[in-house]
Amino acid sequence: MASGKHRRPSRAVRVGANVAGIATLTAAGVVAGVAAPAFAAQGDDAHRGPEDTGLTQAVVMSDVMAGNVDAQAQTLRYSADESAAIQQAQVLAQHQAAEAKKQADEAKRKAEAERKEQERAAREAERKRLGVYVSPIEGSYVSTSYKASSGLWSSGSHTGVDFHAETGTSVRSVAAGTVVEAGWGGAYGNNVVIKHNDGTYTQYGHLSSIDVSVGQTVTAGQQIGLSGATGNVTGPHLHFEARTAPTYGSDIDPVAYLRAHGVDV
Repeated sequence: MASGKHRRPSRAVRVGANVAGIATLTAAGVVAGVAAPAFAAQGDDAHRGPEDTGLTQAVVMSDVMAGNVDAQAQTLRYSADESAAIQQAQVLAQHQAAEAKKQADEAKRKAEAERKEQERAAREAERKRLGVYVSPIEGSYVSTSYKASSGLWSSGSHTGVDFHAETGTSVRSVAAGTVVEAGWGGAYGNNVVIKHNDGTYTQYGHLSSIDVSVGQTVTAGQQIGLSGATGNVTGPHLHFEARTAPTYGSDIDPVAYLRAHGVDV
C-alpha cells in the first residue's frame, strides 16, 4: 500500500480546519467558545455528523453576530445622514438669515438716503422760494427811470422807477417777505411796503386797490394789489421803490436791485 501521504485527513483534522476558517470570519473568542465541544467529541462521537457537533451552533451564532453588526452599521449610517442633513439645514438657515439681514440693512440704507434727499430737496425748494425775485408787473417795462429830474417830485428827482401799467393790472411782490405798510401813503396814493428776507424793503405806489394787510407774509409773485392812478400822478402806472429801510429817503436803485437778484429789467 502507498505511503500515508495519500490518505484522507482524519475527521478531527477536517473539523479543526473548519473551526479555523470560521474563526477567521467571526469575532475572536466566539468560535473558540462554541467550538470546544467539537474537539471534545472526537472520541466518543467520532461517527456523528457535523450537524451534531458545535460547528453548526458556531455558524448560526456567527450569522446572528454579522446581522447585528450590519444593523448597527446601518443605524450609524442613518444617524450620520441625519446629522449631515441637520447640519446642512442649519447652514442654509444661517445663510438665509444673513441674506435677509443684508437686504433689510440695504432697504434701511436706501430709505434713509431717500429721506435725506427729500429733506435736501425741500430745503433747496424753500431756499429758492425765499430767494426768488420777479418783476412787480409781468411783461412790463420802465417808463420813468430812477433819479429822473422833475418838479413833480418833492425831492426834485425820482426816488424809484415807474412801470408802465393800465389801471387794474396785477401788481406782484418781487420776493417773499412781510407786509409792513398797506394803505394810504400821501403822494404815493394807495401803497404797500414789504420787508424781505435779506433785510431790504420794496414799495408799490398809486394802487387802485390793495389785497394784503400789515403783518401778512407774502411769496415771490403773489398779487398784492392792482395798479392805478391814486396819489400824485399824471396817469395810471406803478411806482416801485427799493429801500434799505421802510421810510422815505432810504431808496436805492430799483433796477440795479432787481438785476442783482436775477430779474431782467
